[in-house]
Formats: sequence, structure tokens, C-alpha cells
Amino acid sequence: MKASQIAAKVVVRLFFILLLIAVVPFMQGDDHKLQNLYFTTTHKWIFIFPCILILGFISLLVICTIKKYRELDLNLLLILNTLILLAYGVTLYIRVWHLVK
Repeated sequence: MKASQIAAKVVVRLFFILLLIAVVPFMQGDDHKLQNLYFTTTHKWIFIFPCILILGFISLLVICTIKKYRELDLNLLLILNTLILLAYGVTLYIRVWHLVK
């Protein structure tokens, strides 16, 4: 039980740290490269899956915070959701990095 609490807190903090690191290039003021960057797709329904993932992360984070990370199942779901969100965010960041470079 204690291990899942620690793991959930570590994974969430790692996510927020990586999110802050990813935002740093956008805050440096050199955004003229990003103005011509567009995401186009033939199917707009593709964007529903990242939205569901983000909403799931927010809801699990709020529920786990309210219950103070005491429920094992919620902790494991939060860990899994955050790891998938991390993987998605890293791949998106790498893709944008290659397009901007």
C-alpha cells in the first residue's frame, strides 16, 4: 500500500516536472518558428483520445488527492494513466521538436 502511494506521487511529480521542462522553450520568446506549425489530420476524431486521457488524468489526480492516496486501485490507475500520458507527451514533444528544427 505504501509503495503505491509513493509510486503515484513520484510519477505525478515527474509528469509535472517534464511538463515544465517542455514549456520552457515556449516561454523563451522565440516563438516565430511555432507560428507556422499546424496539426492537420483527415479524421478529427483522433483528437478525442488525448482529451479522454487528459480528463482521466485530471479526475484520477483529484480523486486520489481527496482520498490522500489511500486506495490501491486508484493509485494504480493513476500510475498507469500518467505513464501513458507521459509516453504520449514525449512522442508529441519529439514530433514538434523535429518539425521546428
